[in-house]
Amino acid sequence: MAKITPFKGLRPVQELAQEVATLPYDVVNVEEARAYKDEPYHFYHVTRSEIDLPEGIDVHSQQVYDKAKENLDRMIEEGILVQDLEPCYYIYRLVMNGRAQTGLICGSSVDDYNNGVIKKHEFTRPVKEQDRINHIKTTRAQTGIVFLAYREQADVNKLIEDWKAAHDADYDFIAEDGIGHTIWVVDDKNTVDTITKLFDEKVFATYIADGHHRAASGAKVREALVAEGTADDRSNYFVTCIFPDTQVKILDYNRVVTDLKGMSNEEFINALKNDFDVSEPMGKNQYKPQALHEFGLYIGGNWYKLVTKEGTYTNDPIGILDVTILQNNVLTKLLDINDPRTDNRVDFVGGIRGLGELEKRVDSGSMAAAFACYPVSIQQLFDIADSGEVMPPKSTWFEPKTRDGLVVYMI
Repeated sequence: MAKITPFKGLRPVQELAQEVATLPYDVVNVEEARAYKDEPYHFYHVTRSEIDLPEGIDVHSQQVYDKAKENLDRMIEEGILVQDLEPCYYIYRLVMNGRAQTGLICGSSVDDYNNGVIKKHEFTRPVKEQDRINHIKTTRAQTGIVFLAYREQADVNKLIEDWKAAHDADYDFIAEDGIGHTIWVVDDKNTVDTITKLFDEKVFATYIADGHHRAASGAKVREALVAEGTADDRSNYFVTCIFPDTQVKILDYNRVVTDLKGMSNEEFINALKNDFDVSEPMGKNQYKPQALHEFGLYIGGNWYKLVTKEGTYTNDPIGILDVTILQNNVLTKLLDINDPRTDNRVDFVGGIRGLGELEKRVDSGSMAAAFACYPVSIQQLFDIADSGEVMPPKSTWFEPKTRDGLVVYMI
């Protein structure tokens, strides 16, 4: 069963919450983060502390992690961030385009991560893990929330909704991207104990939706601190926000390729017809896939609808994924792009950017073709994680995303 814990969150004073809150550190690049350098409350000073150091610095150098700790300490000393005196849970509602999802910020068990109660569906990269390990060990803070999903439990939902109805929100603002962020602090001990018990009795497993590297780093920091003899109970958990599956939305994660391996556009389209039914050219009428095994192709100024032919894919949890079909039947078979993790001939575009971004990349000449995919479902994600399999890279894009800096877990 899922073991969660309340904790003494480090969080902004109410009037500064919107100014502190930032997008997750790994969805912005250095240049985008540096635009906030002169905003003293912005949490990029902690999560992307290289913005306060000379341009060109190695972002994985110890100097960057030391600067993160210096900036975090400054924000505490200046009263920008204040730690709760008692362990709490934090209810977090996100609203995007009128659709709301409400989760619970808590500590999730490292033991659950290691023994498979917290289920994974992606490989992690050692370099990215080590970056977060160094950041956590230096700052003694887990600043990035891991996004978990679980099969909805009515008792948990009712308790959360009852608390929201009976209490004013501690933070409530709309960020610059139009996404609403509302947080309620659950500080009543009886309610806290009830939430802990409900998860222990009702929730058999949680699933990493977004944040595999953050989760892996939290687990490995515990190992390191135990080896050093400096671990305490706080290091047995890492900070998560757990959402019911009925409220989670996965967006498409699309692909663009730099070249067609010497083929002309016409030759490439003809080659696709072995595995797909290909429509007539649709001009600039964008085609967004409406069902599994459909794709949109943008090439040479035209959109095409591709429908996968029966018998060209397997029906196992991985083989049936559209990203797998695209990888096997197009990227590998036709373009000799065998490892999308390392091959720089393919790039990935999150669905939040829209199909216009695919057109832009191709029309600019930087890419030869773009593929729009149908989103993976949360049930597909659960099936793969339950089977112990691993999804192809860049299969899922979750929106909306939690903001860093609103609740920090100190270890």
